Amino acid sequence: MTPPTIKVTCSNCNLRELCMPMGLNEQQLQRIDDIVATRRKVKRGATLFRNGEAFTSLYAIRTGFFKTCVATEDGRDQVTGFQMAGEIIGLDGIVNDHHTCDAVALEDAEVCVMPFDGLEEISREVTALQSHLHKVMSREIVREHSVMLLLGSMRAEERLAAFILNLVQRLHARGFSSSELVLRMTREEIGSYLGLKLETVSRTFSKFVEEGMVEVKQRHVRILDTAALQRLVNSQHECNK
Repeated sequence: MTPPTIKVTCSNCNLRELCMPMGLNEQQLQRIDDIVATRRKVKRGATLFRNGEAFTSLYAIRTGFFKTCVATEDGRDQVTGFQMAGEIIGLDGIVNDHHTCDAVALEDAEVCVMPFDGLEEISREVTALQSHLHKVMSREIVREHSVMLLLGSMRAEERLAAFILNLVQRLHARGFSSSELVLRMTREEIGSYLGLKLETVSRTFSKFVEEGMVEVKQRHVRILDTAALQRLVNSQHECNK
């Protein structure tokens, strides 16, 4: 069954500044519009692409939230990242022409389909686009390094504090609150990403509540003391100096 697609233009998209380079002229935008021709709707729980699937496109998330995950040898899903509106996913497929993870929608979502062959061709003409693609790839490498630091040397409290601060910072860049967020992922998925057991995630959230750092009502989180969360994360940086 073919997923539903909708005609789209980058030039009039309100997320353009997040997933496209700044300062493109009308002609350059038109060239990109010609390539990024469709949007695709993805229902909650549905897969945008799967591990082993042929790589053809990158996807700019227009609305919704995704998780990327890989299956471990014992059959469990290991979450490798969470992606939101204005971010680009599918970069994992570039190296071997097939995807190495699953991308699953955590809520009803919509993505812009960006055929990679067309992007490569245009980026040779529009150097700002080529530079932007390099920055997107570099950002992914930096993100992976940050995750390695999280898993390698941080205590549970430091991992969860860093996760909450990173999430709210990314949401704030998209016009949302700098102190409140709704978690689109489950506690179990957070644990999988941070290398923590479900009980540890729940216990750490409870500790943050008891210490007056956050207020939690189901999936709604309100940060009451950003500085305290930041101190937790910075204490780890101090230890690594």
